Amino acid sequence: MRPTKTSFTVLFVPILVIQISGTCPPPDPLPLDKFTLWSDGANVRGANIYQRRVYQEVDGADFLGPGPFGPPYTQENLNQLADLGANYVNISCSGIFTEMPPYEVDAEAQANLDDLLEKAAAANLFAVISFRTGPGRSEFAIFEGQDWFPQELVLNTVWTDEAAQDGWADMWLHTAERYRDNAIVIGYDLMVEPNGASTILGIFDPADFYPAHADSLVDWNPFHARISAAIREVDDDTPILVNAMSYGSLLWLPHLIPSDDTRTVYTVHHYEPFDYTHQAAGAGPTYPGDMTIDGQTVTVDAAYLQSLLAPVEEFKNEHGVPVAINEFGVMRWAPGAALYYRDQVAAFATLDINHAVWLWESSHEPLAEADDFNFRHGPDAANHTDVDNALQDAIESEWSKNTRRPNG
Repeated sequence: MRPTKTSFTVLFVPILVIQISGTCPPPDPLPLDKFTLWSDGANVRGANIYQRRVYQEVDGADFLGPGPFGPPYTQENLNQLADLGANYVNISCSGIFTEMPPYEVDAEAQANLDDLLEKAAAANLFAVISFRTGPGRSEFAIFEGQDWFPQELVLNTVWTDEAAQDGWADMWLHTAERYRDNAIVIGYDLMVEPNGASTILGIFDPADFYPAHADSLVDWNPFHARISAAIREVDDDTPILVNAMSYGSLLWLPHLIPSDDTRTVYTVHHYEPFDYTHQAAGAGPTYPGDMTIDGQTVTVDAAYLQSLLAPVEEFKNEHGVPVAINEFGVMRWAPGAALYYRDQVAAFATLDINHAVWLWESSHEPLAEADDFNFRHGPDAANHTDVDNALQDAIESEWSKNTRRPNG
């Protein structure tokens, strides 16, 4: 312990010098409290990895690997993520209960998650478990309005069937029992992009949803509170992450009602302006610059990006809770992508927002050309291999601020 000023006389000074100039080892670091990583400043910066169940009729024999889940991630993939400076991986994956009744442990999904967590631990990365699917919800329920898959693969009864919601609570209770003592698991993200309002009712504006549909099965607020209560039956410690409704929309964050749990982080997915971040190669706007948003011409620059986060600041101040952005990003070819990223994370820093970029791609070869968000491939849409580029430099610069890891 460092000595403080005292009224000791000069006679005592030599004794003090002898005491503090010895070879005593430094004190052990304080034990890690996982919630402080989220609540005491920005401490975790990293990336999402993404997996889903392999469907031969959609994916063929090779696109996502041999299955049952893909694409495969190797130990080298996660080691490289850590080597670039990330200290956190958001595992966006299938839930470990079956989608169809009777809702029970999906042994293949559980073994797959075990494997990913072992690889993350070996890479010295923190991890959040983020479930995309579960009882009454298939992967394709997230891809609303898209037609690149057989529509019979859509399962979305979780918003109309109380038994399916009970199944989600049971799935998370089981998950918490299994992983509560895992040192790298710093969060349970209850559902990736809850979207009952839009998929069941066709509602995208919270003003059209509340108060008419409050406390219904379609309302995420009572549902997430039920899941959290189930987790806390067996795990008092691991932080819980709750995504806003309508795919994690900032617009819906003010309507997210915090649960009674004091170790919960509230999250959004943030890809605004969407027409910029998801533009086709060679066909979109440049950052910074004027863009058409909701029919209006808007100058999109650092100040505009900061203004978009006003709902986060208001939510944090009103409820005294941490907010994280565990998905954000930009297609690699968007003009000005590197500066957009730098300005975006600078805005996050003003509010102490932890964040995970989309996407850290697997090195699985058949995915090489499905690389819209693979920043390692640079701005040339025709290039499908790793190359030095400004966007990656910006991301590495941000990740260099990380100081905490599971093993120090």
